Amino acid sequence: MTGQVRRARRRGGLALLTGAVLLAACGVPIDHQPVPLPSNGVPFGLLTPSVPTTEPSTTLPVANEVLVHVYLVASDGHLVSRNRLIPLPLGAGLDAVLNALFAGPTQAEAAIGLQTAIPAQTKVLSTTIANGVATVDLNSAFSQVVGPAQIQAAAQIVYTATDLAGVSGVTFAIGGQAVAIPVSGGAQVPVADRGQFPGLAPTG
Repeated sequence: MTGQVRRARRRGGLALLTGAVLLAACGVPIDHQPVPLPSNGVPFGLLTPSVPTTEPSTTLPVANEVLVHVYLVASDGHLVSRNRLIPLPLGAGLDAVLNALFAGPTQAEAAIGLQTAIPAQTKVLSTTIANGVATVDLNSAFSQVVGPAQIQAAAQIVYTATDLAGVSGVTFAIGGQAVAIPVSGGAQVPVADRGQFPGLAPTG
């Protein structure tokens, strides 16, 4: 081994020894196991790492709806107003409101004793409104109701129709033919309003 190589090795060993002495002099501790760092010793930003941003999820808009009222029959025989939501563009048109009525009570409503006297197969053929009077043309299924239930069914339609702004009375037709409306007391009238069903008026 040449003298130059031996001198280079001596210088390298001396440098390692000098480095170790300097580290000891600076007071840098040597840990033999992991030690938690205090929060004020953690580099800025590591305690609150940034969360990768993602594109916001796209949600479909909810269809607009309009609140209307239909009238069902309570267990005491009086009418009860119930809320219905009808999606636009049908809106609060009389056809749409009557269709909501003809759908009958919900399961929750039936569970508390609400019912309808209108036959389940009843359909709206057409409706018109003129001078405050709504003409409701129904299919023949509506004529199947008889007796006191006929008065209740007529009252349900009259109360529901006159809940709309601008409607104060109702006249009926079956298959395009005008028919008289049975009201409380047994009379039959060409145009009925709420006042002709005093025994069925809502109590609440």
